[in-house]
Amino acid sequence: MSKNLSILTNGILKENPVLRLVLGTCPTLAVTTMASNGIGMGLAATFVLLCSNVVISALRNIIPNQVRIPAYITVIAGFVSVVQMLVKAFVPALDASLGVFLPLIVVNCIILGRAEMFASKHGIFASALDGIGMGIGFTLTLTVMGTIREILGAGTWMSGLEGLLPFLPDGFKIQVIPTSIDPFSIMTSAPGGFFVFGVLMAAATWLTTPKAKKEVKEGGEA
Repeated sequence: MSKNLSILTNGILKENPVLRLVLGTCPTLAVTTMASNGIGMGLAATFVLLCSNVVISALRNIIPNQVRIPAYITVIAGFVSVVQMLVKAFVPALDASLGVFLPLIVVNCIILGRAEMFASKHGIFASALDGIGMGIGFTLTLTVMGTIREILGAGTWMSGLEGLLPFLPDGFKIQVIPTSIDPFSIMTSAPGGFFVFGVLMAAATWLTTPKAKKEVKEGGEA
C-alpha cells in the first residue's frame, strides 16, 4: 500500500515532471498566461498519460525492443487524437486558446519519458498510478503558474473559465486587482513566464532537498 501511495504522490512534488525533472517546459511556458489554460492543458495531458501508460504497460512484453520508441509514439498519438477531437467538439474555446500545443502533446517529453522509464518496466496498476500522479503534478504546476501570471499580469483570475465550463456566460472573470491599478503586463509575456518558472523551480528544490534546507538554516544561524 505504501509503495502504491509513493508512486502516486511522487509526481506531485518529489519528482514533479516540470519543476524537478524539467520536462515539458515549452507548453508550460506557452499556455500558462491564464490559470484556466493550465487546467485544460493539464487535464488533457493527464488523460493521455494515464491511457498511454496503461496500454504500453500491457504491451511491454510484446513490443520489440528495437521499435519501442516508434510504438510508444503511435500509442500516445492515438490518445492525443481522441483528446483533440473531444476538446474541439465540447470546449472549442479551450481548443482555440491552447492552439498547436494540444496536438503537440504527442511529443511531450513527460509522456514519452514516463512510457520509457516507468510503464515499460512495471505492471498496469502501478503504471496507471504513475500516470495519474505525474498528471496531477503537471496540472498543479500549470495552474499555479497560470494563476500567478494572470493575477499579476492582467489583474484577473480564471478569466477563460468559460472555455472549460460552457454554461458560464461569455466574458466570465474574477477581478482580483482593481481595474484602477495598472497590471504588471510583463508577467503575461515570455520574460514573466521564465521568472515565475525559475521561482517555482527554486521553491520545489528547496522543499524536496533536506541538504539545501539545512544549509539555509546554518547560514542564518551564522
